Amino acid sequence: MHRTKTRFAARAHRLATKLEKRGVRATYRLHDRVLSNRVSRRRFASNRPPLDELQQRIVSELEADGYSLLTFSELFPDGEWQEIEEQAAAFVAQTEAGLLGEGEELRVRPGKEFVVRLHSYEVELGDDDAWFRATRSRRMLDVANSYLGLWSNLEYVDMWYSVPQPEEKDRVSSQRWHRDFNDKHLLKAFLYLVDVDGGTGPFQYVPGSAPGGRYADAWPWRPLGDNYPPENELEKRVSEDGVKTFTGPKGTFLFCNTSGFHRGGFATTNARVLATCTYSSPASLASLTNRSFRYTGSLEELDPVTRFALT
Repeated sequence: MHRTKTRFAARAHRLATKLEKRGVRATYRLHDRVLSNRVSRRRFASNRPPLDELQQRIVSELEADGYSLLTFSELFPDGEWQEIEEQAAAFVAQTEAGLLGEGEELRVRPGKEFVVRLHSYEVELGDDDAWFRATRSRRMLDVANSYLGLWSNLEYVDMWYSVPQPEEKDRVSSQRWHRDFNDKHLLKAFLYLVDVDGGTGPFQYVPGSAPGGRYADAWPWRPLGDNYPPENELEKRVSEDGVKTFTGPKGTFLFCNTSGFHRGGFATTNARVLATCTYSSPASLASLTNRSFRYTGSLEELDPVTRFALT
């Protein structure tokens, strides 16, 4: 009798999960086509930001291949880098003490214990945080909004420390090829805070795999879809020269639409340390995503575009 109940409970859970996913997908499509994103697109269309030559280049490269590579000091030439570098050094020291069993408990997520996070979720962030200040700046928001064609939400802000793993260990979670499931109108930024070579878990991407690209029909994106293709199957579909591997020195800065196929963080020799953020469409927040932080500053003092991004 106990076994029968267990099987029934498992079957009921699977059915409930399927029904929940179906509801989420329907909600996402409604917000994308009719509600949240439609309003956001209209606001962007009536208030297009002027872009300088570098910002235009970033948007053009994103539109062509789904990524754009530059250095942080190109986009922020006025000294912001030094404060972010100091913030990263403190994070590294705190993390490495924690890995030795000293200091505060490390922030990791189940299934992704190879990544230690500075903030994780439910953190309060203000303009005293150097990386957050950059992510909510109009330098970055104007790029994100121009690429996405709408007023976006700044959904996630953090720093990551990828702990080196044995080379023979299998890739797990985001170390495998996948699409981000929560939004097709999505832009992430990655800032390398250490030199990244082949043994430091470099970010990898398949250009043209985001919706609308030449590989869009390969395990195509959909909300809450099967975003991880079978192991080793993507390599059969995409040739080796169709994969971009982003090694580079400290200060390398990458914008990328991660609804396309990507993976990273499989560090084997040195820890990969980076800062990251995510800009999503309002449809993502409406049906799938919770923002990782709460802004502690005064929203009334912000311009409408920035206020929209943080609320």
